Amino acid sequence: MQLDTYIFYNGDCAAALELYQAAFGAQIAALIRFRDAPDGGNAPPDWQDKVMHAVFQVGPNAIMVSDGRYGQPRKDYSGFTLSIAAGDAAAGERIFTMLAEGGNVLTPWQSTFWTQGFGMLTDRFGVPWLINVVHEGEAQAA
Repeated sequence: MQLDTYIFYNGDCAAALELYQAAFGAQIAALIRFRDAPDGGNAPPDWQDKVMHAVFQVGPNAIMVSDGRYGQPRKDYSGFTLSIAAGDAAAGERIFTMLAEGGNVLTPWQSTFWTQGFGMLTDRFGVPWLINVVHEGEAQAA
């Protein structure tokens, strides 16, 4: 059995993928546009270049993404947060700053009693993030 995360971006998926590639080195493992489907995904002409399905990877973790279905906008994300364990404070702060641009900072980047760096934000696409620095020598959560 496998449990996966699938995020819908209401037409902004390609821009989100570009941000995640720049912010934390996400690798695009798969990318299918509506125009790639035999019937164009039954999408209108202005959606043919939108992302029907994609997968990006960060280390061993894969997240599936899509622009969603035209005419069916998603509601705000709630009840979850994507979490990144950065290897050091400089990397964590760089990722936090890039994801926060145009978004909403919930907890500013700061040192805490448990780590050298921590912050929470919602990126400009509405996706919630928690960035945490793993202490040197500390094992990352499985």
